[in-house]
Amino acid sequence: MKAVASIDSARLLADALANASNRVILERLPQLELPDAWLVAGCLFQSVWNQVCGRAPERDILDYDLFYFDATDLSAATEQAVGQRVQTLNADLGVTIEAKNQARVHTWYETWFGRPYAPLRNTRDGIDHFLVRCTCIGIAAGDAGLELYAPNGLDDLYAGVLQPNPLCDHPELFQAKTASYRARWPWLSVRP
Repeated sequence: MKAVASIDSARLLADALANASNRVILERLPQLELPDAWLVAGCLFQSVWNQVCGRAPERDILDYDLFYFDATDLSAATEQAVGQRVQTLNADLGVTIEAKNQARVHTWYETWFGRPYAPLRNTRDGIDHFLVRCTCIGIAAGDAGLELYAPNGLDDLYAGVLQPNPLCDHPELFQAKTASYRARWPWLSVRP
């Protein structure tokens, strides 16, 4: 049997950047001077899924997530102010961008999801804890260019294989999330 080559990061970057909003947000990201900032989640993997099934990269993307890590200020007010700065900078795109400080997730997670959550160490740690394994991806933009982080690889993402992430054990949330994805991308498959 012939081995199948793994999907490479250049392909993911090209597919993510085919979505003009992703491209512009990443171009502008350094202007915000946010510590450990990454464009993450749906706007990236959903751009890929759209292209895999022949649709426009931007189609059915509900929002764009920007994670950063600032342990010096865990206030909700500061996070909201950062979110407003991000949205103002990108207002011309006509998309919703949610900025979340990963250093403060543990301060609200239990209230929101009913389970305790250990403090994260950095933004990559937050990406590692996404609900669905193949969606654990982020792109950072800096002086050295773009950096892709995909701790679980990219093969399942391109194959449309949705599996629970053992680092985020929420079966009921996984079921709801994958049902939402499959409603928009019916070709996806769910595996336990």
